[in-house]
Amino acid sequence: MKLSSFDVFVIAGYLCVVILLGMGIARFNKKNTTDYFLGQNKIPWPFLGLSNASGMFDISGTMWMVYLLFIYGLKSVFIPWLWPSFNQIFLMIFLSIWLRRSGVMTGAEWIRFRFGERRGATLSHIIVVVFALISVLGLLAYGFTGIGKFAAAFLPWQLSADVRLNEVLYGALITGFTALYVVRGGMVSVVYTEVLQFLVMTAACIAIGVIAMMQVSPDMLAAVVPEGWTSLSFGWQLDLDWQTLLPEANERIAGDGYSLFSLFIMLGLFKGILQSLAGPAPNFDMQRILAARTPSEAAKMSGFVSIVLLFPRYMMVTGLTVLALVYLTPALNQMNSAADFEQILPLTLANFIPSGLLGLIIAGLLATFMSTFAATSNAAPAYVVNDIYKRYINPDIPEKKALKLSYLVSVLFIVCGSLLGVFVPSLNSMVMWLVSALYGGYTAANVLKWYWWRFNGMAFFCGMTAGIILSVFLMFTDIQPLYAFPFLFGFCLLVCIGVSLLTRPDDIGVLKAFYQKTRPWGWWQPVVRALQEDGVAITANNQFKKDAANVVVGVIWHTSLTAAPIFMVIKAWEPFVVSLSVIALCTAWLKIFWWDPLKRTAE
Repeated sequence: MKLSSFDVFVIAGYLCVVILLGMGIARFNKKNTTDYFLGQNKIPWPFLGLSNASGMFDISGTMWMVYLLFIYGLKSVFIPWLWPSFNQIFLMIFLSIWLRRSGVMTGAEWIRFRFGERRGATLSHIIVVVFALISVLGLLAYGFTGIGKFAAAFLPWQLSADVRLNEVLYGALITGFTALYVVRGGMVSVVYTEVLQFLVMTAACIAIGVIAMMQVSPDMLAAVVPEGWTSLSFGWQLDLDWQTLLPEANERIAGDGYSLFSLFIMLGLFKGILQSLAGPAPNFDMQRILAARTPSEAAKMSGFVSIVLLFPRYMMVTGLTVLALVYLTPALNQMNSAADFEQILPLTLANFIPSGLLGLIIAGLLATFMSTFAATSNAAPAYVVNDIYKRYINPDIPEKKALKLSYLVSVLFIVCGSLLGVFVPSLNSMVMWLVSALYGGYTAANVLKWYWWRFNGMAFFCGMTAGIILSVFLMFTDIQPLYAFPFLFGFCLLVCIGVSLLTRPDDIGVLKAFYQKTRPWGWWQPVVRALQEDGVAITANNQFKKDAANVVVGVIWHTSLTAAPIFMVIKAWEPFVVSLSVIALCTAWLKIFWWDPLKRTAE
């Protein structure tokens, strides 16, 4: 594709502004490692929420969602439950509050807060760092693959005649460019550049949705999609037959393993609830929560993410999808098995977006990569410097040297993640491994750590180790990670419970300090009684039923926020109005039973 001179000017100008802004902010807000990793806990929650949304608005995920909506229609709303996308609801209702109360800097530091300083706690601390760094590498590889595919379709230079090598070279070029401000910037630089990037992308999303609504009528869309594409309902089978319209789509459905859609949804919901109860993985989402000023602001930040992210993002996803369905299906049919559905996003932009706006959208999408990349990269040095080097090697390292070490760690992980991305040709395969295998192995131990007092550090270490080993093993097999999740979770759960009962409990003083500060609900009665015997005026957290009700309402709210923009862009006005009504009712419920009591219950 050849971009116009104006488009090239817009892209270059915008990216230069982002780089200069990020590096400029970094010069004035980088005094020590707390500044670098958490922004001194002074960043207002709306900015953290916009930053978190921008980090989640990644180019690889957007390409994947366009592919899903193209193939699966409205039913694709449920597929991101694999992440799980609704984990933000669990965070906003109670988990962000609990996590921010700890006052720690990283997830690994939180482990010491929960389990203390015994051998099991030390091993747990180490395994969390290992898991965090593996997940950082996986997410960087995922981003590298997506940006390579995207850039190769748009940027005007042919770096190699080989298609895959061309994608790899572009991925390396843009990754290196992004590293310029990521490495030096730290949390404050990342947050404020992400806010700018998110505002630009929101404008681009709205523009794409409007263009699609103007160019595609409901009748035009109905002629190119199978029966049931526009419906949220489903049976045991997926029952979307593309045979007469785009036979290769049926092959992709079979290859993805989603044909038994009810089974897939049940597994996705089961996995999603458990992983949401486990709390955030030690990545950029957790860092934003820990960077909030107060527990209540951490909860507000998590809730704000869904509001600002879902509607504009799905306007873009739906707009690009319906344009591709109506105008690119004949070309995809001609490609037969060579059709790459993950390239639908760049192909659609290249063919249907006018000059000027195209440059802004490409710049914005490149910026979403930079946002996600920045947020992910910022997590790695926090763990290496704070949780390994300072704890085990040199506790008295001067702050200036610690910052320089952070730069070095960032560069090292960027290089390693990019090299891993060279060997990941498919976004879908990387998504499935990350959300079902790696995070599947993480789930059991991290659920129990919040809700069961008897779960100790040694059991956490053994459960996490078993999960990581099995998830890495799954990477080298043909086993579908989602369908392996129940067995992976069950095995790790047995390991966790067995080791807990075979080893002594953690120090009661550590447990009392943890409970008094965090106050989770669950099986903590012995710890509560011990605190009461010490004369502490404390009662068990009895908010489970209220939190559970709010979570159910919140998930419905979240799903409606996802479906509403799709219905709007395809001009399905009746279900669009229904979606808006559901959103309004759920918002009123959450205002009364979550927002209003938040200040009183969170602090």
